[in-house]
Amino acid sequence: MTLGHLPADFVWGVSTASYQIEGATKEDGRGPSVWDTFTARPGTVRDGHTGDVACDHYHRYEEDLGLMAEAGLTGYRFSIAWPRIQPTGKGEVNLQGLDFYDRLVDGLLARGVEPVPTLFHWDLPQGLEDEGGWLSRDTAYRFAEYAAVMAGRLGDRVQKWITLNEPFIHMVWGYALGTHAPGRTLFLDCLPVAHHQLLGHGLALRELRARGLKVLIANNCTPVWPASDAPDDRAAAQAYDTLHNRLFNDPIQTGAYPDLSAYGADATLGGSVQDGDLELISAPLDALGINYYNPTRIQAPTSEGLPFEEAPIEGYRRTAFDWPVVPDGLRELLVGLKERYPALPPVYITENGCSVEDVVTADGTVPDLDRIDYLDTHLQAVDTAVAQGVDVRGYFTWTLMDNFEWAEGFHQRFGLVHVDHDTQVRTPKASFAWYRDLIRAQRGWAARRARTET
Repeated sequence: MTLGHLPADFVWGVSTASYQIEGATKEDGRGPSVWDTFTARPGTVRDGHTGDVACDHYHRYEEDLGLMAEAGLTGYRFSIAWPRIQPTGKGEVNLQGLDFYDRLVDGLLARGVEPVPTLFHWDLPQGLEDEGGWLSRDTAYRFAEYAAVMAGRLGDRVQKWITLNEPFIHMVWGYALGTHAPGRTLFLDCLPVAHHQLLGHGLALRELRARGLKVLIANNCTPVWPASDAPDDRAAAQAYDTLHNRLFNDPIQTGAYPDLSAYGADATLGGSVQDGDLELISAPLDALGINYYNPTRIQAPTSEGLPFEEAPIEGYRRTAFDWPVVPDGLRELLVGLKERYPALPPVYITENGCSVEDVVTADGTVPDLDRIDYLDTHLQAVDTAVAQGVDVRGYFTWTLMDNFEWAEGFHQRFGLVHVDHDTQVRTPKASFAWYRDLIRAQRGWAARRARTET
């Protein structure tokens, strides 16, 4: 397969997150995060799993760097554990934490892999959560200070920075529904979390840009399908699209929040928006990160409460997580974003992947053919979107290796590399070899094209 519309310098990568892989949660000065606190509560995570050890990446990062080099990756998106840098979320900096990311970045560069760090992937220092977390405006300012610390340490070698990962998911699952850390159940009262995360993004962007660095945000987006053409279903789909897609894209792309009136008079940002905030938030991005897994089908609500209700998507293969596999949804999403925001910046697919019930066979292989098909068809969808005018610059599949999958613990396997969570033995899957060969072929094709054009 040749993906003939992708640019010659297309970034081929994988994504991970600190709490999901690092482990070493009590070592070398790291403070507790909201996920450490959350997983310690009985009943919060399936089978009581925690990220205390996770994939032990903190100690085994050299082995993992070797896997990245073997795969021929040109980019690695990882997240920095804020409590490893500032144990309480503010004040004194933990030099041992900085040293770890120094070693990681240097190891990546030595192997020809571009480091693309994410500053916040849900593991807020518990000290800040105790003071209100993202419900507090102060957290946005502390986030900017942390961003400045990281830029000061790594900015001489790291050019692309992602501020936040999936602020919509963190707001809903962490603050509205309580199924993720910090486990609050505020429902629509969680909306100030949206503004404070975006304000944190804008303040951090200012710090990074002042140092000449490039800035992205990674938003989880979904095509929203009305269950029918009935006006009530279409209105419900519009309300859901506003919450999931537009709440975290409109302020950045247009400088204004979308109309939230479908959620009632009480659905406000709680007076949290102050003069100058939207100017900070809407400072131009260098690129937009998009995390895509599947579309969402929406119908009119059948009971009081929210102005929408999720409906099942039928007729598609499903992942082990029971998510529908809809490759063309990624093309639809990308083209739709370009139509909604004509000045859309370049795009990186910062997450896309699937959970499969992987098993190491007797001969030591992991034949994850469903994952290969998933990646193949989704990359074809990206190629088609580029052909239709969307400027996509890179693809980071989720994820390098099987990890701690939040509330599911270790029960969902998304990795290109199988991890035995008892022994930490890494076993590259068939998808790892497939991705390696695809990257090699695409880079070779791009080099031949460049020679022809010159």
